[in-house]
Amino acid sequence: MRDRDFRLLWFGQTASQLGEHTTAAVLPLIAVLALNATPADVGLLRAFGQAPFLLLALFAGAWVDRWRTRDVMVAADLTRAVALTVAAVAGLALPGLFVVALVVGGMSVLFDIAYQASIPRLLRRDQLITANSALEGTRSAAQLGGPALGGALVSLLPAAAAIGSGALFFATSFLSIRALRADDPEHRSRTRIRDGLRFVAGQPVLRAVGLASAAFQFSFAGFMTAFLVFLPRDLGLSAGAIGLVLAAAGPGALVGSLLAARLPGLLGYGVTVVGAALIGDGAALVVPALHGSPAWTFPLLLAVMVIFGAGGQLVNVTVMAIRQAVTPAAMQGRVAATITFAGMGMQPLGSLAGGLLAGASSPRTTLVAAAAAMLLSPLVLALSPVRRWSDQA
Repeated sequence: MRDRDFRLLWFGQTASQLGEHTTAAVLPLIAVLALNATPADVGLLRAFGQAPFLLLALFAGAWVDRWRTRDVMVAADLTRAVALTVAAVAGLALPGLFVVALVVGGMSVLFDIAYQASIPRLLRRDQLITANSALEGTRSAAQLGGPALGGALVSLLPAAAAIGSGALFFATSFLSIRALRADDPEHRSRTRIRDGLRFVAGQPVLRAVGLASAAFQFSFAGFMTAFLVFLPRDLGLSAGAIGLVLAAAGPGALVGSLLAARLPGLLGYGVTVVGAALIGDGAALVVPALHGSPAWTFPLLLAVMVIFGAGGQLVNVTVMAIRQAVTPAAMQGRVAATITFAGMGMQPLGSLAGGLLAGASSPRTTLVAAAAAMLLSPLVLALSPVRRWSDQA
C-alpha cells in the first residue's frame, strides 16, 4: 500500500511487535538459564505478562473507542521502553521480572487493541484484507520469530543488556506512530463495555471466534510453558537453538500471510480458517513424541514450527477480516477487546496450569495434554457459522 499513514502504522507496529515478543522470550529464558527457575516459576512469570489480557482488555476496548488510537499507541510504546530501561539498570531477580512482565503486558494490550481499531479509521473497507494481511504478517512473524532474537540476545549478551534491548524496539515504534495523523473516533460519547460483550455474544460468527480463541489460547499457553522447559532440559537444546526453533514459525507465518491473500477468495473464508487451524494445531502433537539427540530432533522441531506458523498466520488474517467486516465502525475497539479478553485472557490461566502440571508430572506429559486440547479450536469453528462464511462483504 502507498498510503503514508498505513506505512507509518505498519513500520511502528512491526517494531512494537518485535519488542513485545522478543521480551516475552527473553524473560522466561533468563529465568530458566540464569535464575534457575522451576516450571512453576516460569508459569507464574508468563502469567504475570499475560494477566493484563484478562484484567485490562475490556476496559482498553472502551477507552480506544473514545480516544485517538495514535495517542494510545504512543503512550504504550513510551511506557514499555521506560520500564525495560529501568529493569536493565536496576538489576535482576525473579520478583523484578514479574513486575516488568506485568507492565509490558499491560501496555501491549493497549497497543494491540488500538492498532487493530485504527485500521478501519485509516483505510477503506476494500483495503482491509490487504492491510490485515500485511499487519498480521509482521505480527505473526514477530510473535514466532521474535523469540529467535530473544534466544540470541540471551546467548550473546549479559542478562541485563538482553532485557534492556527491547526498549530500542519500543522507542522506534514510538517515533513512527507519533508521526501518524490524528485519527478521531467516530464519536466521543460514553462507551460501555457491556455493549461490546453483548454484541459479540449475540453475533453467531463472533461468538464462535471468541470461544475458539479461548480454547486455543488456554491450551497454547500451557503448551508454551512446558515447551520452554522441555527444550533445554529434556532435549538438551541451547538458548540459541531454542531461539531458532521458535523462529522457524516466522517463515511459516510469511507463507501463511501470502496464502491469506488468495485462499479465502478461492475456498471460502470459513473453509480456510477451519482447515488452517486443524493442520497448524495438529502439528504440535509431534513435539512430545520427540526423544534423543538434538541432531535429529532439532530439524523435526523446525518443520513442526514452520507448519504451525503457516496455519496460525492464515487463521489470524482471515479471522480478523471476518471480524472487522461484521463489526460497525463505532464498535471496533470494544469488539477487538472482547475477542482479546475471551482468547488472550485465558493465557495466564493456561500458563499457570501448564507450569503446575509440568511440575507435578513432566513437561512431556503437559505437552501431550496441551497439544490435544488445542484441537478444540478448529472443532468449535467447524461446528459454527464460521465454517460457511464465504466472503467478507
